[in-house]
Amino acid sequence: MSNVDQHEVNQGTASEEDETVVAIIGMAGRFPGAPDLERFWSNLAGGVQSMRRLTDEELLAAGESAAALRDPRYVRVCPVLDDVDRFDAGFFGFSPKEAAAADPQHRVFLEVAWEAFEDAGYDPVRAGVVGVWAACGANSYLAHHLATSAELMQTSGEALLRHAAGDMNFLATRVSYELDLRGPSMNVQTACSSTLVALHLAAQSLIGRECDLALAGGATIELPQLGYIYKEGGILSSDGRCRPFDARAKGTVYGSGAGAVVLKRLSDAKRDGDTIRAVLKGSAVNNDGSKKVGYLAPSVEGQARAVAEALTVAGLGARSISYVEAHGTGTLLGDPIEVSGLQQAFRAHTEERGFCGLGSLKSSIGHLAEAAGVAGVIKTVLALQHERLPPSAGYELPNPNIDFGSSPFRVVRELEAWPRGPQPRRAGVTALGAGGTNAHVILEEAPPAPPTPPPARAWQLLPLSARSDAALDAVTARLAAHLGARPD
Repeated sequence: MSNVDQHEVNQGTASEEDETVVAIIGMAGRFPGAPDLERFWSNLAGGVQSMRRLTDEELLAAGESAAALRDPRYVRVCPVLDDVDRFDAGFFGFSPKEAAAADPQHRVFLEVAWEAFEDAGYDPVRAGVVGVWAACGANSYLAHHLATSAELMQTSGEALLRHAAGDMNFLATRVSYELDLRGPSMNVQTACSSTLVALHLAAQSLIGRECDLALAGGATIELPQLGYIYKEGGILSSDGRCRPFDARAKGTVYGSGAGAVVLKRLSDAKRDGDTIRAVLKGSAVNNDGSKKVGYLAPSVEGQARAVAEALTVAGLGARSISYVEAHGTGTLLGDPIEVSGLQQAFRAHTEERGFCGLGSLKSSIGHLAEAAGVAGVIKTVLALQHERLPPSAGYELPNPNIDFGSSPFRVVRELEAWPRGPQPRRAGVTALGAGGTNAHVILEEAPPAPPTPPPARAWQLLPLSARSDAALDAVTARLAAHLGARPD
């Protein structure tokens, strides 16, 4: 038994109240095929692949060229994020002109951030010192929409539009400004690992008492939302499907989405009676360095070090991890490298086989680039809450370059129970950034909630608030639907 395994036996099952453990107390997200997390979980549990096949009429209307559509290699599939043209400008005090100029990545993330605070039960202005760590992609809206308006460019100028409309450098500080947040506020750009790195940094800030509450997440919205021309040897799939760890894996598909989580020190969350969705036990970030075949290539050694360090920080052995939400891009060469890295880290603790489920969200909604990490965390937290492991959608036969039979891992093929055991259920989440920045976090199911005292009255008052009559009606309707679907 390794030192880490012994540490787990001695301490890992005890109730942890110290301030080095962070709780996830709120979440929100919008993903292809899912305007909210309830629908998101329903899709995941049902193995839904939210890849939309677009008609030529839709593609032409969105700006695709007729010449591209005549190319036999053109793939008419996209994981579309709906309603990216909508924004509650009045709620955030935006003028119509400001709203029209703002990057949809900023608009959607601002709404998702507010929804995450609502889910946590906090008005961020009154929540103490609140920090923000966030990431987004390049502003394709500026290039494809704003820059084509001669009048707008003449009256506003490109430099002003880059600042006001939403350069990727201003996502976190925009949220801090609009919500009057006074804690650290910074953008995190490590390519596809950005939002998982943001989660790691937010947790470190909480542990260091730089803030009392932290928001971590991001948004990636590629505009226009179109298909693409398949190129042999490229990263994009030939048929618009992403099949991580599968023998038919032919690449990934890029999609759009946004997600955010609200974090708090576990000791404070318990003290304040917060609803704890999951616990962040440990996390690690590193870089591959130069010992690999190329700058953009993944590294077995770099990934293994990140996983091993996260386990060490959490004080846990690999045998206690029963699921890993992998990066899983669905490439014949990339997936075996990732599994090799995971196996190298796990084999330092145990030789047992097949005990850990493996999956990748990219099979369901495609690759969300900068937003992929937080999306994987949200999926895993939902799985912990529902006590179910959702399938890796479309998985049939293993990649022939992966020997699952001798590894600790098995790909989750269908929705299955994730039962409690003598130890809490735990999972790892991995994100790998092009350029070599790897991130891995260890999540644990929420501790048992204290017993709820019986209601003092047969009828309970549920106060609602909103900034307009229409919004109040909408909130009332959503609450009625929620209670109607849950008579217990």
